[in-house]
Amino acid sequence: GARAFTATSGPGISLMTEFIGLAYFAEIPVVIIDVQRGGPSTGMPTRTQQSDILACAYASHGDTKHILLFPEDPYECFEHAACSFDLAERLQTPIFLMTDLDIGMNQRLSKPFAWDESRSYDRGKVMTAEELEAGKDFGRYKDVDGDGIPWRTLPGTHPTKGSFFTRGTSRDAYARYSERGQDYTYNMDRLVKKFSTAAEMVPQPVLRLANQSTRYGVMYFGSTSPAMQEALDVLEQSKIALDAMRLRAFPFSKAVNDFILQHDYVFIIEQNRDAQMHTLIISELSINPNQLIKILHYDGTPITARFIVSAIQNQLEKISVLSDQKHQELV
Repeated sequence: GARAFTATSGPGISLMTEFIGLAYFAEIPVVIIDVQRGGPSTGMPTRTQQSDILACAYASHGDTKHILLFPEDPYECFEHAACSFDLAERLQTPIFLMTDLDIGMNQRLSKPFAWDESRSYDRGKVMTAEELEAGKDFGRYKDVDGDGIPWRTLPGTHPTKGSFFTRGTSRDAYARYSERGQDYTYNMDRLVKKFSTAAEMVPQPVLRLANQSTRYGVMYFGSTSPAMQEALDVLEQSKIALDAMRLRAFPFSKAVNDFILQHDYVFIIEQNRDAQMHTLIISELSINPNQLIKILHYDGTPITARFIVSAIQNQLEKISVLSDQKHQELV
């Protein structure tokens, strides 16, 4: 019943992907802190990136979906680390804390860390000896509450009840080995239901609204935050209004989908070549991909406000040209 975590970077994620899949399928709580840096392979081990998003979101062969948290600074790393342990136990699954080398190695201003000594662990659905004694039966993988999260027991809770076999193979609701199709699909459907439940349990996005109505939005996450805040101030001085949303977790809450639908165009700011957050949003949400505009920085240096401002201004000019062309065609 002890809590467990490990810290690594991209190569460690690659190496341990099979065991991440085991933790997902056997529903074993664990926290994995990924300090992202330049890849693939040895890549640039002393340079920063946000390039492990898809590798962590879908780590392992087969169908998986993992929970990711995106802290913006050392203070939020501290807060999210504590939150991750509770989430791992409440959801009985791996939790990825997605920091990066910019936060991990560079000097940063931060609020002082504060720990509430009265805080208690939230271990989620753990049955007591009394509950096991009173219950008719115990099925480790039964969805009795309809949220996809089963009840579990800790070793030694009861002398004769509540034991189960933890396995990486397919099983039925009572943890017995099974290759029956309906047992497998029941379990897989329950796991994705649990993932949907997690959307309201993870840290929610943070909004910064423009001082006037605007067609444009911007989404960002993690260590991009300081540069993004400065960029928003600079753009505002240039009379460019943007509503901003800082993503703090995957799965995405309904607020993320709503934010995109409320704007004609949304810029996705990220520090990788392949627009991994952009891809994740399109894969997981019911939105028009043409609404999303990629802003990508991946040379290994921390992203700057100057880069963001220039990239957004260039994209807005392209949108303006396209709008003029469409108007002329209609005329």
